[in-house]
Amino acid sequence: MTETTRPFPAERPRAVGFDRTRLRWEVWLVLGVSVGQSALYSVLSIVRTTIETMSRGQTVGDAQTQLNPTQDAAAFWDILYQFLDVFFSFVLIALVVYLLWSAGDSALRRIGLDFRRFGGDLDRAALLAAVIGVPGLGLYVVGRLLGLTLQVQASPLDAAWYTVPLLLLAALRAGVLEEVVFNGYLFDRLRRLGWSWWAIILTAAGLRGLYHAYQGVPAIIGNAVMGVVFGWCYRRWGRVMPLVIAHTLIDVVAFIGYPLAVSLWPGVFG
Repeated sequence: MTETTRPFPAERPRAVGFDRTRLRWEVWLVLGVSVGQSALYSVLSIVRTTIETMSRGQTVGDAQTQLNPTQDAAAFWDILYQFLDVFFSFVLIALVVYLLWSAGDSALRRIGLDFRRFGGDLDRAALLAAVIGVPGLGLYVVGRLLGLTLQVQASPLDAAWYTVPLLLLAALRAGVLEEVVFNGYLFDRLRRLGWSWWAIILTAAGLRGLYHAYQGVPAIIGNAVMGVVFGWCYRRWGRVMPLVIAHTLIDVVAFIGYPLAVSLWPGVFG
């Protein structure tokens, strides 16, 4: 099988003994400071929202959540805090990549987070973004109509001159962090612990769904399905780059295209 058609990079040996115990602890610690921590807060958020809306005789659809909220009223401090938030997320990504690194074996090359096949990655990403993004938008609309999805308050594009650049940076941060951890990292570590491919794909997809639970049940389902599709693609292609690009494109539409949709169709998206 040639390099361009192989389904997945060559795997490292299965962990045994002390290495196996160390890897288990490492996985829990990485999840505890990254997507696992966010998933827990997300679940607590939707539980609290559900309790509060029910106590008022309302539905979850009557509640609101905000994407990339302003962190300070003063422009300088808002830019600084938001930039630092993104910066430290990339520090976390660097830590995960560092843990994957081994002597004579580039972690970036092994998980496919490089530009060796950028043209092909871009084509695959565009297809993935369309396959996931369009149904995802439809799921959001249905969820809003059924009162199951929180009303998403997007940052107004004319809020400040720096809004759009920071939203683009936030979209890139989300794409890299989630795909590197959910696919590049978990696939490597859980395979070394002896997990089957589908066990990894379904577990990562479930965690991805919980990561977005704060938006409501439809968001859990939609992101879990996205996780299955992305996990299957990573298993087949052995590259995380097309997933990062696709995820970033989807979030750019969510962060920037959504405010435009609200202004055009306030009855549906507002």
